[in-house]
Amino acid sequence: MAAMFTCCLGCCGDGGSGHIPLKEMPTVQLDTHHMGTDVVIVKSGRRICGTGGCLANAPLHQNKSYFEFKIQSTGVWGVGVATQKVNLNQVPMGRDTNSLVLRHDGSIYHNNEEKNRLPANSIPQEGDIVGITYDHVELNLYLNGKNMHCPASGIRGTVYPVVYVDDSAILDCQFNDFYHTPPQGFEKILFEQQIF
Repeated sequence: MAAMFTCCLGCCGDGGSGHIPLKEMPTVQLDTHHMGTDVVIVKSGRRICGTGGCLANAPLHQNKSYFEFKIQSTGVWGVGVATQKVNLNQVPMGRDTNSLVLRHDGSIYHNNEEKNRLPANSIPQEGDIVGITYDHVELNLYLNGKNMHCPASGIRGTVYPVVYVDDSAILDCQFNDFYHTPPQGFEKILFEQQIF
């Protein structure tokens, strides 16, 4: 009986042998391995400044993704989605098939074509929050939680959130802990392992 008790303690105790720690899921943030050469990323991968673009470290695999950008300082900037083939040193983006972005002037560009435009009285300013939904077909924009009703589409393949800055612009990225509640059915970006 004592031998059985000792065996049970050895097998089930917290001695560490056989215990496999759960892996912590990585945090969605700006990816310093996929950024322009003159880009600076600070605040634990959440703030971009300098000149150029940066992709997030997680592709948009799920059906309905939501993420936000806060304009800390105005200048030349853009936010949206892009493939890994996008030129992160080229500002503004939206000039080719590899990016679909809202530019600082309120225009939405893909493949050097204006796909839509924010209403004239809704151009994002310093302190504003730009929310983005993407469902693998259509990108939609929200300004301070309000739907701007200006969808855009056209990009194909695996896409990532993208942001670019120039001319003293500074933007903060929110991939969770949002300022505004995501639209119904949309949620924060999930890594592929979290989807299954």
